[in-house]
Amino acid sequence: MQFQTSRRRWLAQAAALGSAAYFGPVAFGQEKPADAKSLKLIVRQESPYNAEPELRALVENYVTPVEQFYVRSHGTVPKIDAASFKVKISGLVNRELEFSVAELKDKFDTHQVGATLTCAGNRRQEMSAIKKVAGVQWDAGAIGHANWMGAMLADVLAAAELKPEAKHVWLEGLDPIKEKDGSEAPFGGSIPLVKALAKKGNDLPSLLTHTMNDQPLTAEHGAPLRLVVPGYIGARSVKWLARIVVSDKPSPNHYLAEAYKIIQTDDKEEVAKADPIYEFPFNCAMGLANGAQLKTGLQTIRGYALPNGTPSGGVSYIEVSANNGRTWSIANILSPRNSMSWRLWSASVTIVPGKQTLIARMSTNPLDPSAISPEQSEWNLKGYLYNGWHRVRVEGVLT
Repeated sequence: MQFQTSRRRWLAQAAALGSAAYFGPVAFGQEKPADAKSLKLIVRQESPYNAEPELRALVENYVTPVEQFYVRSHGTVPKIDAASFKVKISGLVNRELEFSVAELKDKFDTHQVGATLTCAGNRRQEMSAIKKVAGVQWDAGAIGHANWMGAMLADVLAAAELKPEAKHVWLEGLDPIKEKDGSEAPFGGSIPLVKALAKKGNDLPSLLTHTMNDQPLTAEHGAPLRLVVPGYIGARSVKWLARIVVSDKPSPNHYLAEAYKIIQTDDKEEVAKADPIYEFPFNCAMGLANGAQLKTGLQTIRGYALPNGTPSGGVSYIEVSANNGRTWSIANILSPRNSMSWRLWSASVTIVPGKQTLIARMSTNPLDPSAISPEQSEWNLKGYLYNGWHRVRVEGVLT
């Protein structure tokens, strides 16, 4: 089930885990997780630490194991005393509030949401193949699906009593980011109030999350508290969340006001006019890395497909071609429909001896040719939201 509510369920899990498992010290100030060797990830950047899983392993599980969940960092993991940590709610509210994680668990119902997170720069390598772009050079693995547990942001905001002029919710983490001028500022952003107040239905609720796949959050995934915003790019699911500010305008934080926008140049006027990215794009990828060797003959190819992050989003079908698009095999979708989450799929294709390129594409409406994913995404300066047909070079080898 994609959305569950149960304080009793949380209490039972907390007892099983033991309080020391959560309230002990959180990682401090390292460039990468202390237990990075245990993570089954390909490191794309050492400092700050950014890594993604091997694609073949990624598509094996609908719920991504924590050790295979991509890590996106803009700075070092902050030093946090989990025992004294509190998140503060202020701004256009009648009651300024602050809560420890323990108080969030005690004062609010704990909910579970199954949702996919993806970096806006996922598949940036393919954008760079068109024309080089800066940033972490992700393959197609900066994505993962998890079961998240925590208090609903809507419930916490209701407790703070919103003022009528409230329109946006600012979010600020504790990770210090070094700016070009040498100064430091926290990572942050904002989401529209209507999204923050979502509570049920296809528009899944945002959670003040303390638990990931029935385990306490790890340091690299934002412990002791992060926001999870289903359907939005990962940058809006702020980690190490410490401040929530209700406002009548979007956040001035660099990562909303300037970064994470689709732009062609870094001209200040163009940047200012561009809208921030919120929803992730519909996307499709195979669980294969370039250069993979496959046995000749009929083979099963697995992959993932992602809706566009809106309540009405969906994935109707996925197709795979092993002959440069002359013919296509329709994939079997292996996981349930959910507008905020990926769907895993498999397709049978014939592999011939030698080098060849496999292609995967998707559609939101099988009756509308214009609904097929673009053959190639339009280039942009930041390399965001690449969702062209996924092409993987493989080699067929005789059995």
